Amino acid sequence: MDHNSPNVFVYLVDDEFAVRDALALLIKASGWSVKSFDCAQDFLNNYYHEFPGCLILDVKMPVMGGLELQEELIKRNIKIPIIFISGNADIPDSAKAFRAGAVDFLEKPFEKSILLERIDEAVQKDIKARQQLLEKASIQDCFNRLTTREKEVLQLIVNSHSNKEAAKILDVSPRTIDAHRARVMDKMQAENVAALVTMVMSHELLSQTFAPREVQ
Repeated sequence: MDHNSPNVFVYLVDDEFAVRDALALLIKASGWSVKSFDCAQDFLNNYYHEFPGCLILDVKMPVMGGLELQEELIKRNIKIPIIFISGNADIPDSAKAFRAGAVDFLEKPFEKSILLERIDEAVQKDIKARQQLLEKASIQDCFNRLTTREKEVLQLIVNSHSNKEAAKILDVSPRTIDAHRARVMDKMQAENVAALVTMVMSHELLSQTFAPREVQ
């Protein structure tokens, strides 16, 4: 997904028309699609959460300032990367912004090239985060298709039990464990056991169901 993609948006919120206009022209000239607003509420009313992008946000604005908008986005579980800009911010403002997840805090006047670099980084961060969410949802969907017994077998695979040990724990034949393992690998779309274990551990899938069972 590049600058020219119609489905990537750079949002700009600044109550000063001159600043907003100049930045919008700069960003458009670099190939990004820009949506600019003079207040936080207008942005909230017009944000397309389906598409990746980033938010360039002025700190000091009437009614709802940049930091307040950041808090509101967190409440709404909107995770768009934010680049703050400010002409008169203090250190506590920038510290608060970073603690709440801002990707950068630029003091006016700033180099145009630095802003454009930060926009590129922020958009790539958002695209990557969205891809990870899709991947997680897909893996969770695969996991949800496992039967209770298949989840038990998966648990034993993750705990490095052999087929023989797993058969003993579950009081079934090793051949039955073989069949369950094959179905687990198929449903989880795992290329091999190592990939399966990595998938389960990185997404904490088994913590959702039950504690590990061990050989008695």
